[in-house]
Amino acid sequence: MEASPPTPPVLLDRLLADAELGLRLLAGPAEAEVHGVHASEMADPSPYLLGGELLLTAGAEPGAGGGADAGEYVARLVRAGAAGVGFGVTPVHASVPPALADACERQGLPLVEVPPGTPFTAVARAVWRLMAEARTRELRRVAAAQQALAAAAARPDPVPAVLSRLAASLGGWAALLAPAGAAAAGSGLADGPAPAESATAGIPTGGPPGAGAADAPAATAGAGAAPVGVVRAAGAGVGEEVLGALGVLARRVGGGTAATATDAVGAIHLAVYAVGGGRVLALATPARAAGDHTIASIAAVLLTLLTAERPAGTEAAALTRLLFGGSPAEALGPGPWYAVQAAGGGDPQALAAALGTVLLEPHEGGVRLLTDREPAAQPGWRLGVSAPSGPEALARADAQARRALERAEAARTSLVRHTGAGLGALVDPAEARAHAEALLAPLSPARRETLRTWLAHHGSWDRTAAALGVHRNTVRQRIARVAALLRSDLDDPDTRMELWFALTRDTGV
Repeated sequence: MEASPPTPPVLLDRLLADAELGLRLLAGPAEAEVHGVHASEMADPSPYLLGGELLLTAGAEPGAGGGADAGEYVARLVRAGAAGVGFGVTPVHASVPPALADACERQGLPLVEVPPGTPFTAVARAVWRLMAEARTRELRRVAAAQQALAAAAARPDPVPAVLSRLAASLGGWAALLAPAGAAAAGSGLADGPAPAESATAGIPTGGPPGAGAADAPAATAGAGAAPVGVVRAAGAGVGEEVLGALGVLARRVGGGTAATATDAVGAIHLAVYAVGGGRVLALATPARAAGDHTIASIAAVLLTLLTAERPAGTEAAALTRLLFGGSPAEALGPGPWYAVQAAGGGDPQALAAALGTVLLEPHEGGVRLLTDREPAAQPGWRLGVSAPSGPEALARADAQARRALERAEAARTSLVRHTGAGLGALVDPAEARAHAEALLAPLSPARRETLRTWLAHHGSWDRTAAALGVHRNTVRQRIARVAALLRSDLDDPDTRMELWFALTRDTGV
């Protein structure tokens, strides 16, 4: 199951503004970001927090109840990254204990009073509702930006058009940077000015919208560092310090050690994205809103195609048709196509070139690609490769590639291909799916994914927790629940084999 982008957090002051909840802030800032809700009466709930939770308690334990260890109780929550404490009055205490309020005020942890008429469940539902609303707004914003960027890429001068559209969408400054002295390449770059001889001369301190490369020739950081030239820029100009910081990030990404990098200069948020050929997309924005990374990634893909050293040809046309709402079957040729999931520390653009494609998506855990050539092993990478697929079955091919990559990482081998051979081929596929559905029926999709990941990592709590992005205790709880629901001994190798067989045939995972 592909991980979805993180849900936007809810600001605590949005909950405080909900008259039906009747919450009251007693200590700490109201601007805290709430990523979830967790209710606990444990003396130390911190091992069960992922960070960002509003912890709800009635103060049954001495620490939360304002006892002598209230300060240490709050300190543990702060170390665990809790967003705040919601204290429900009357079940145990008639009012919020002053010692708890003092400890929260000293350590900057928001403390909210939950009135007697407000169940903890109502607070949790309000958080989930606000998150869903924020997620919907984010998706609409991303969809509108995607269409606008695709339209910009189809204009006669596409690179400046995409940068201008991106700067407007993010409300900041966007530029295409290249190593000083590098030749401009790709559509819309041939007329770019030559990089400046001086690393800092002419760097703007705040120019008009649409300021171009002639206004911002280069950026450096550190003695002896090669300058980074601004090939194209759009949006209000930025200062020397910002350009210098972007130059540092650009060299890190342009050298192939990372696909993206971020930093900040004061209140200005910086980000760079590799677009191939040593060039990077650089962004400077006054704020970092939900969906900005997705919008910037779309622009980076378009700029990769537009500035490629070789024409993207049918692949660029296919991407454009997709962005304008076409289906994969209409946009791509009949194939066969191979989905590739890759993990490694090399340059994603170089990997894509080696696999003969420009269709790639770098992400935090690696890269996924689509190519019409049969992939081979690549130095410095672990690859999971799907079975040959038509354009109508790319989602299934992507899932095959992901599972193949997991097997490659578990076996520490450079390439694993999805295959339907082996013992599984001796069983009728329809009967195998029916058996899987019956065996796994008690498990929700989330529990199936946890079980599949746990089995793929040979029962390792730590590696499974890292793969799922949860605490190891959460994995233990889920696996214990799975064993109870299935009434099975998960330490039995025969049980594990049967469950793995079922999970690999289950259409719900």
